[in-house]
Amino acid sequence: MKTKITFLLLSILLLIFGIWIFNSDASPKKSYSNEITQDLKNTDNFVQNTETHKINKKTNAVSSTKDIKDEIEQVEQIPLPQNYSDYSRENVSKNSFAHYLRQISLKPQNTPVKLYNGQLKNYQQIHYRILDISVGKRDLQQCADAVMRLRAEYLFKTNQKNKISFNYTSGDAAIYKKWAAGYRPSIKGNKVNWTLNAKADTSYTNFLKYMENVFMYAGSASLSKELKPKKIENIEIGDVFIQGGFPGHAVLVVDVAINPKTNQKTFLVAQSYMPAQDIHILKNFNNDKISPWYEIPTNKTDKIDTPQWTFEQSNLMSFD
Repeated sequence: MKTKITFLLLSILLLIFGIWIFNSDASPKKSYSNEITQDLKNTDNFVQNTETHKINKKTNAVSSTKDIKDEIEQVEQIPLPQNYSDYSRENVSKNSFAHYLRQISLKPQNTPVKLYNGQLKNYQQIHYRILDISVGKRDLQQCADAVMRLRAEYLFKTNQKNKISFNYTSGDAAIYKKWAAGYRPSIKGNKVNWTLNAKADTSYTNFLKYMENVFMYAGSASLSKELKPKKIENIEIGDVFIQGGFPGHAVLVVDVAINPKTNQKTFLVAQSYMPAQDIHILKNFNNDKISPWYEIPTNKTDKIDTPQWTFEQSNLMSFD
């Protein structure tokens, strides 16, 4: 009888122990699920609060920079290199393209470059600051497209809308005034026909739709044929280093400073890239002492070496 009772008690104890083990095994799974959810929330917070993070130059490691005071809010506030006390920014007219570019607002310090789809660009080491200009939600505003966007934004905001026009790769002109009047292009092969099939609309939203159409059918190859060659010693804000091709590339000169004693110049350049991404001011990897500024090479055979593209000095061109 004792043996049966003992066996029964042992069976009950084993049953209780089995139930405890089962519940204990389930608990960590729930906790692990919560950890994953929290990790995703942390990732979202990083994307939403990128101004409080810093991308390490070599490793892309992220470190907090909440205590860093950022007083640079516009391109014209970017300081000149140390030991460049003889250099100064030249005066520019208030309604000029140069003035517009200098006045462009910058996103907060250490904001990472994002692609058109909201993802972070893999290569975060190359940008100094990001221009506060929308990139759109499609993979369209790439290299030369960013140059055209900034040029068109300047003309639009200074009430020079009649001057907004870019050529498609076919050579046909895409005139904003015609687009705003309701005309739309019908593109078949190398032929472009404009027909009136929309309401007249001069809104900024419709302007952006016009720009997307330009981005689809124009690029570095077409833009390089529109611009005028320029000697690098005459470099000015608003000039473009461009190599037309498929692919080609273009960077825009967004500021220039000069040493009046020697006439030597230093300049800043900005780019978008592929896929479409935030327009950003480039660092100068060849000269950390003056980065993000660039110098005109003393040797005429030397190249303008930017982080993602190398240009010839003869690649400098101008809208004017």
